[in-house]
Amino acid sequence: MVSLVSVFATAILPIVAVGGVGYLLGRFREIDTDGLNTVIVYVLAPALVFHSLATTTLAGSTLTKITLAVVAFHAFAIVTAEAAGRLFGASETALVAVILVTAFPNSGNYGVPVSNFAFGDTGRATAVVYLSVQAVLIWTVGVYIASRGSTDSRLDGVRRVFSVPLVYAVLVALLARALDVVPPADSTAMSTLQLVGDSAIPVMLLLVGIQLARTDVGSTLSAVGGVVGLKMVVAPIIGLGIALVAGFGDPAVARTFVLESAMPSAVTPMILVGEFTEGEVAGVPIVEFVSTAIFATTLVSVVTLTVLIAVLQSGVVI
Repeated sequence: MVSLVSVFATAILPIVAVGGVGYLLGRFREIDTDGLNTVIVYVLAPALVFHSLATTTLAGSTLTKITLAVVAFHAFAIVTAEAAGRLFGASETALVAVILVTAFPNSGNYGVPVSNFAFGDTGRATAVVYLSVQAVLIWTVGVYIASRGSTDSRLDGVRRVFSVPLVYAVLVALLARALDVVPPADSTAMSTLQLVGDSAIPVMLLLVGIQLARTDVGSTLSAVGGVVGLKMVVAPIIGLGIALVAGFGDPAVARTFVLESAMPSAVTPMILVGEFTEGEVAGVPIVEFVSTAIFATTLVSVVTLTVLIAVLQSGVVI
């Protein structure tokens, strides 16, 4: 099997190092995370998505398979999380937290860099497609879940999908490919887009570190054990099952799909519950519960992703 030390050094350590810098910044300096998030959402991520989709060498059939597989993963993850929550008698508020934390992995800020280091250009391209599809799902299905029982806010939230630049970056890139009007890779326009898009990766990692530094885990940490297990053990198994059924022709695509599904919880659910959900989970505000779960899954992922990447790179599973 591939050396765990080698995997950690090449695929995880660079992520931890940059995220660690962000963590230290968040601990000792006042950083405007809202400003950073705005830059990522409205400039860096759209540039990354557009350039990657417009220039990807992945076949059209592969792009379709990835899209369908991502939708299937989220559907199964949502159903599994809700079933587990109801089995243990979770309240409606707790169900919202469990579902959002379990079903939506950090496929962007964390997933794209890790996939890039683990599986190269194919890994990055696959991760970007995964991110693009999930961005649409999280601002539609995710908003619906977060705003259960509040029809007005739910409808208002779903409309936000049309204000997310990532969605338009996906559509424009696919349209440009379909019409065969994508500028040459070495043109000034594409070189500029690549430069801006590449900068998204380190900035995303810095933002994750800063956000983790501001998470007040306290006594809530012990209450998120169950949801951490769902996210870091059950969700990857769902992803593996879907990858095997999907039958991706390229092993690197299949392995990246599984890796993306195994990422820790995304940060966006914390934003969604803060705006659309009220109430407490395990005796603390739902926002605090979700932020603690994000913190815990991110820490656990350093170990779980190292092992998973080693297994995937060895070819034992896929």
